[in-house]
Amino acid sequence: MRWAGQQLDAEAPGTLPGLGSIAGLVRSVTTPEFQGVTFHEVLARSALNSVPGTGLPFNWTVNPYRGCTHACRYCFARPTHKYLELDEGLDFDRQIVVKTNVADILRKELARPSWGGEQVALGTNTDPYQRAEGRYRLLPGIISALAVSGTPLSILTKGTLLRRDLPLLQEAAEQVPVGIGVSLALGDEELRRRLEPGVPSVRGRLDLIRAVREAELPCGVMVAPVLPWLTDSAEHLDHLFGQLAEAGATGVTTLVLHLRPGVKPWFMKWLAEDHPELVKRYESLYAHGPNAAPSYRNAFESKVRPLLEKHGFGTSSHRNTQNVVEASGQGSFSGWGEPTARFRSRRSSSAPFNTSTTRRHRPAPVPAAIPEPDQQPLF
Repeated sequence: MRWAGQQLDAEAPGTLPGLGSIAGLVRSVTTPEFQGVTFHEVLARSALNSVPGTGLPFNWTVNPYRGCTHACRYCFARPTHKYLELDEGLDFDRQIVVKTNVADILRKELARPSWGGEQVALGTNTDPYQRAEGRYRLLPGIISALAVSGTPLSILTKGTLLRRDLPLLQEAAEQVPVGIGVSLALGDEELRRRLEPGVPSVRGRLDLIRAVREAELPCGVMVAPVLPWLTDSAEHLDHLFGQLAEAGATGVTTLVLHLRPGVKPWFMKWLAEDHPELVKRYESLYAHGPNAAPSYRNAFESKVRPLLEKHGFGTSSHRNTQNVVEASGQGSFSGWGEPTARFRSRRSSSAPFNTSTTRRHRPAPVPAAIPEPDQQPLF
């Protein structure tokens, strides 16, 4: 069978540089369904990652995968592969680390008396609903573990595979606040294919937003990254915001392209191939760091605020970051997907989670988690 090499006693075909030194590596797997992709299955030591002080609406994350087959040329997480002695380019797209025991480890960490029940965010580094999730099915166990422990959760994704877990998320929302964010920035399908070749289509993600809303869950949208002189025109944003409003989005966050070291060369290589006329303008715009020049950001903010308000996303506001504009809609603050209130469906209140063992914790010291090197601030 094509996945027969995945049993625990299978002989690993060898490891890439760096991977052999990572504690917990079980084996490396290839399969015809994922041409050119290698999955490196590991037994993780921890699941919860602490990321305080980032100015983001969460302090804890869980990342079941490292690397991402969405292959977005601009992905801010690319430099994290250097810790595995892999490159930020094709290795990030094709060498995927899978934390096969992440749900079991998470359950143990959430059961600690010191766990304070803070919100846990999924999808803040690499996408939890990338194609690999269709095979490994790690998210159902993670969602269930969080719900049973009384821990609020949020998910940010580009993956339409999230539709598979909507019934589970509805049930989780009977126990804890649940928030969902969908990332959708490129309304041009041809540009999407060139820049994010592994990401589901624009139409597919608009349909995902509709499905989330039909499931009576809030759904913010992350319009990120906005690409200077490619997707930042008032016409493009006006059309995109209109589509998001029609689909039922409950909030929007816009984020101008951020080019940190390790990401910039990979993105600029693509830009030189597809839009050579913009190379010098980008070099000037990002000459002094990973953020676009302040003059550009200020002009963008002035342009985007009235467009957000035009499409019913409320009064826009700043997060404590340098290039973010956010606007809340009905039931959600932003595109991050953070939950704002406990969802109660109109269905029966019964749910498969064991409510007799669901604990409600008072605030307490957080557990001792092992921060991973992939937990860098988004900005």
